[in-house]
Amino acid sequence: MTPAISVHQVAKRFGAVEALAGVDLVVAEGEFFGLLGPNGAGKTTLISALAGLVRVDGGRIEVMGCDVVEDYRNARRQLGVVPQELVFDPFFSVRETLRIQSGYFGIRGNEDWIDEILENLDLTSKANANMRTLSGGMKRRVLVAQALVHRPPVIVLDEPTAGVDVELRQTLWQFIRRLNRDGHTIVLTTHYLEEAESLCGRIAMLKAGRVVALDSTANLLRRFSSHALRLRLGPGAALPPSAALRATEKDGVWSLAFDRFEEIEPILAELRAAGCSLEDLEIGKPDLEEVFIRVMHGLQGERGS
Repeated sequence: MTPAISVHQVAKRFGAVEALAGVDLVVAEGEFFGLLGPNGAGKTTLISALAGLVRVDGGRIEVMGCDVVEDYRNARRQLGVVPQELVFDPFFSVRETLRIQSGYFGIRGNEDWIDEILENLDLTSKANANMRTLSGGMKRRVLVAQALVHRPPVIVLDEPTAGVDVELRQTLWQFIRRLNRDGHTIVLTTHYLEEAESLCGRIAMLKAGRVVALDSTANLLRRFSSHALRLRLGPGAALPPSAALRATEKDGVWSLAFDRFEEIEPILAELRAAGCSLEDLEIGKPDLEEVFIRVMHGLQGERGS
């Protein structure tokens, strides 16, 4: 089966800055794929190259088997991109904007699909509103609608929920999950790691233009993360030195990592022996934020990197 996206040894420099340094990625058709990394890691440059907006210095990128340079027109038809920036034409209504976007791809008679998109993104009441009158959240919904208007098999979402309200997030993810169930390939970049953890089946992490981790979300959590015993001590209490060496503190809560539940009782026994009083205790599950921090700091998982 032809991959939805194939990235082979892609490199790009902007003067002295190496934005991409030999990136290799393959995203299978129908995947929900996460692309994570800190600011400046190369995510947006890679997405721009995927959309043909940036010409890479080396390597090859294909979308549904179409080379983004040699077969740009067909590659672009396969792709819908939701950019980070709120880019819009202030002279048209929402519906006119989507009709024009349809025209870019030579699509006529697209009203039924436009109506469906408007309904699913809760934009029906704004269909005839001028773009410049919309709130930031509504404009972002229109960007999503524009990316979907030509029914692309591959959809790239670059920080789609940045600065938007909880209601829009829920509405958007319901619709995107449905598209993924219907066979669309989804590539997501986000700084909301809980979104990536709940949505993405596989994740690639970029750092300084290189892929530093690539695996299923479940495997990354197993390899790089651990459970944590979180404690809030009573007034005047202090962790014994042996426990403090393995603990981290944030906002008055101490966190001690452990791999097996059998380790909890010896930790608590140590605290009792030291006379520590506890105000609160909870057991935290492994999460993607911990994985991300460990990977970005070059820490290895138990089963290797």
